Amino acid sequence: MIDINESVMRFLLGFVVVGPLLGAVAALLPAPPGLRGTSPEQAVRRHGVTVTGAVLLAALVLVAGFDHDQPARMQATTDIAWIPALDVRVHLGVDGISLPLLVLSALLTFLCALYSYFAPPAGPSPKAFVALLLVLESGTLATFAVLDLILFFLAFETVLIPMYFLIARWGGENRVRSAWTFILYTLLGSVIMLLGLLLIGIKAGTFDMVALATDNGRSLTTSVQVTAVLAIGLGLAVKTPVWPLHSWLPDAHTAAPTVGSVLLAGVLLKMGTYGFVRILLPAAPDGFRVFAPYLGALAVVGIVYGSLACLALARRGAKGDLKRLIAYSSVGHMGFVLLGIASMTPTGVNGALFANIAHGLVTGLLFFLVGGVKDRTGTTDLDTLAEGTGGALYGRAPRLGGLLAFAAVASLGLPGLAGFWGEMLALFGAFDPHQGLSRPAFLVFTAVGAFGTLLTAAYLLIVVRRVCMGTVPREAPRLADIRGHEFAAWVPLVALTVVAGLWPRTLLGLTDPAVQQLLAGGTR
Repeated sequence: MIDINESVMRFLLGFVVVGPLLGAVAALLPAPPGLRGTSPEQAVRRHGVTVTGAVLLAALVLVAGFDHDQPARMQATTDIAWIPALDVRVHLGVDGISLPLLVLSALLTFLCALYSYFAPPAGPSPKAFVALLLVLESGTLATFAVLDLILFFLAFETVLIPMYFLIARWGGENRVRSAWTFILYTLLGSVIMLLGLLLIGIKAGTFDMVALATDNGRSLTTSVQVTAVLAIGLGLAVKTPVWPLHSWLPDAHTAAPTVGSVLLAGVLLKMGTYGFVRILLPAAPDGFRVFAPYLGALAVVGIVYGSLACLALARRGAKGDLKRLIAYSSVGHMGFVLLGIASMTPTGVNGALFANIAHGLVTGLLFFLVGGVKDRTGTTDLDTLAEGTGGALYGRAPRLGGLLAFAAVASLGLPGLAGFWGEMLALFGAFDPHQGLSRPAFLVFTAVGAFGTLLTAAYLLIVVRRVCMGTVPREAPRLADIRGHEFAAWVPLVALTVVAGLWPRTLLGLTDPAVQQLLAGGTR
């Protein structure tokens, strides 16, 4: 930690939230003659790398200036009246819960901009692509930084339009239909969520999320809490996504360009689970307790369903798409996050937050790698890649094959890598849930979730065997191994996956005090 003035911290957080939006406007303007490089297209792509790099740097300085001895305290706070008649305020701040998600979002967006500079997706104007990428970054970062329910909703919705166009204009086959499915699902859920947010704000007399957490539902009747949790929970469940509201996800991932898939899995899915932790758990605990067993049941169904869907796609002759398989794996992984939240215990919620970060790192890496495989082979169809005897990626592009195997074992939760701790803590939380919940029910959920880890290992090892192993056919061309820009974009995710796995306290030391205080209603 370094000593940074509080006003500087406020400026840094404000820049992290607003900087990408200003960068998006600048991306649409003509580049000055001295900055055009070899072409205007190169200039605007360089602009995207510069802006996202500056935002990431600001986020890292924010981490350095963060008081790690008090991670439960909101820091770098800004609180300005915006709509006095409704008591809506521009209230920003970060604590140990939101800071890791803020940094993850800034990192993944920067890596996507860097990757796109060297390997731009096929599609229309690069200006529009960079501008949409920056608007998307601003919305995701704002979601994790705002502390007002109305601002949270606005930030939550900001990401929909840029992601729709990224899929519809720069995506692959069936991109328009997939983009429409994505936006219709999420918009419908968001309308219902808005009603729930308004209900809490009006009945509690404030939209301030810190005040609502401190009140801990005392100013809301049980019926109001139950209604609000149902409405808000449905909106968050679509974005997470919770089974059976997940059907938009595989299509969106399959159709999206590589960077779209990385951001969709690594950042957008986290917005839904963050809302459960930041809003529903502290503001409406009695209402959440009513639905927690149902959320736990849906979570473990999602774990098993996602794994079985992946097994079906991985078998020989199924014509399974590798991007679609990873998308279904996200349904299972987010099931562990939801199971930890449903336990309503510090152990479970810490596990959920850890699993969130791990999923962003590992699944983001997986989508990058699958994009690299598609660039080299022209397909993500498993049967085509395997060609009956195995894709032999180890022999044709050994570094790429090795990284794909690493990401797969990280995704299945190998001890010593990031994926292990989140799933384990989520299961521990479900094993001993909150005293107001049915322990026999959660013991069943724990057993089913543990079985789901075996299914996860099964399909990921099948993928590694089919894509990476096998004898290289004599006529098969040797594939280009990892290129420089790919190395730069992928290695940070590999390194962080190892660091989080070997030193989990780095992350848990931030989240645990904040979670303890949040579940205690702002008092300890």
